[in-house]
Amino acid sequence: MKNAQNSVNDLGTGPVGRLLVRLAVPTITAQLINALYNIVDRMYIGHMEGVGDLALTGVGITFPIIMLISAFAALVGMGGAPLASIELGRDNRERANRILNNAATSLLILAVVLTAFFLAFKRPLLMFFGASEATIEYAVRYITIYVSGTVFVMIALGLNAFITTQGFAKEGMLTVLIGAVLNIALDPLFIFTFDMGVRGAALATILSQAVSAVWVLLFLTGKKTVLRLTLRHMPLRRDIMGAILSLGISPFIMQSTESLVMITLNSGLQRYGNDLYVGAMTIISSIMQFMSMPLMGLGQGAQPIISYNYGARNYERVKHTYKLLIKVSVIASCLLWAALQFFPQVFILIFNDKPELMEVAVHSLRIYMAGVFMIGLQFSCQQCFMAMGQAKTSLFLALLRKVILLIPLALVLPRFLGTFGIFLAEPIADITAASVTFLMFLRFSRKLFRELETKPQSEA
Repeated sequence: MKNAQNSVNDLGTGPVGRLLVRLAVPTITAQLINALYNIVDRMYIGHMEGVGDLALTGVGITFPIIMLISAFAALVGMGGAPLASIELGRDNRERANRILNNAATSLLILAVVLTAFFLAFKRPLLMFFGASEATIEYAVRYITIYVSGTVFVMIALGLNAFITTQGFAKEGMLTVLIGAVLNIALDPLFIFTFDMGVRGAALATILSQAVSAVWVLLFLTGKKTVLRLTLRHMPLRRDIMGAILSLGISPFIMQSTESLVMITLNSGLQRYGNDLYVGAMTIISSIMQFMSMPLMGLGQGAQPIISYNYGARNYERVKHTYKLLIKVSVIASCLLWAALQFFPQVFILIFNDKPELMEVAVHSLRIYMAGVFMIGLQFSCQQCFMAMGQAKTSLFLALLRKVILLIPLALVLPRFLGTFGIFLAEPIADITAASVTFLMFLRFSRKLFRELETKPQSEA
């Protein structure tokens, strides 16, 4: 318990640069490893002899369901973790523990509901998402097994945020590292050795998530943690759940609208193109997911520092942290943009080497990723709003990029530009949303520090 308390206290006193490195490196690593769950599946599936391109496209069609499950985990985990950290900064450990335990209860309830719903309606949903007669069976085989393990995904993703928010970034990284290494080992065994195909890929993923879930539960019931799972705190409380859901709605919309985006893009590509374009989008979305993970991990590494010090009213320390976060995020996103624009073939070859698919994917990736240099600015500013509990602003920004901009653009532009218009919608939305987010954050930060300057230090 002493080591746990020291870890939390470091958030308020340790050098910000060193703290950010200590927390961000494991969270970035964890995000990259977490991305490997689906990406490794697609890498192996895409190279299945004779049917790799169709199987890859079929599994890509399941992406909206997978993202929706992750979104519900984020609703609770990313909604509750910053609040728990803020309460720790206020030295209110009792309420922080109630937040954790209410989150755990709600994750279990959501897991049961989501499992039943997706198993009941999987086939019509997949056809609506853009599956064709040639790809639907691959999609059904994969998602049936994946959805059956929803409870493991919810626990591993949703509760792991409560480990990292205490400053235990390495332990949080181990949650996904354990599962990802196991997944990488099991994938070829189930897919090729046992000849299970896409079913084997799904089974490997779910077994790996189950092991990660056990790790999270053992940690949050062990001696090292400050926040602890206890039965007496698990009954749901309206005030706590209201606060969790208010803040969690932003990351929920960010991830759930990713599903809506993929439905819109895949159905549009099927309408204006064919399975080849849907397959290219599967590859591009996998690359985008992997490339955005370092930026998300960086923001999550900064979140405990910002949240704790915001709760403790140490605003100068908050300012120092978010300035560093924004600077590093912008540099990183520019480097990612350069890699994708100049070396697209390198990334696409990881998934499939079919010449026809390669030609479409290279051209489309360059268009789709043209605005990636701006996403570091958007991710970092939006994470700062989240870390400081600004629920309404976070909600608007989550809606802005995907719902207000991207989806309408993806519906309108292809009427005039065909498949090119669908891929062009992404960079237009990225650049516009990042610009608006940055301007809003500048306004918020100036207001915050004007208020600080007008108050005596004892009040602040």
